[in-house]
Amino acid sequence: MLIPRQMAPALVVETLDHGSFDLASEAPGRMTLVCFYRGLHCPICAMYLKELERLTHEFAERGVTTIAISTDSEPRAREMQKKIAASNLRIGYGLPLSEARKWGLYISTSRGKTSIGIVEPELFSEPGLFLLRPDQTIYYLSVQSMPFVRPNFKELLQALDFTIEHDYPARGEYVGAL
Repeated sequence: MLIPRQMAPALVVETLDHGSFDLASEAPGRMTLVCFYRGLHCPICAMYLKELERLTHEFAERGVTTIAISTDSEPRAREMQKKIAASNLRIGYGLPLSEARKWGLYISTSRGKTSIGIVEPELFSEPGLFLLRPDQTIYYLSVQSMPFVRPNFKELLQALDFTIEHDYPARGEYVGAL
């Protein structure tokens, strides 16, 4: 189980237009936001990533770099990039399922075509959202077993403002005896 204030797993993926993303080489002013999404087949992901694309500059103003990553192939990731008109948000692709599992992401099996007529991959990861400090320790995480009800990016920006103003520590870090 991933725990706040502990090191995040290694993360290296190719991106569509920004070369290789390596979390160990990432140098954000404050944090890196990693948004794992289900893939091109998911209409909820498209709406969610459109919002992240729209707000990427606001995250950047707070010293937070952003990337959206899926297990999709490069062509499927490129289609998602077009669908959401991404020009600021980095899009990573080809996340191995074994790596997704290290991040605590749930893995689902295909149910065939989705409501938008795109076939789900045989296996794919469900959503997860992480804020990571520059030293790659976990500050915030939300992992879901379903595509529904995801963390709200506007609320996350407000939380970041509070966090920055009050130097608020990561919570949920206690792993001792109960």
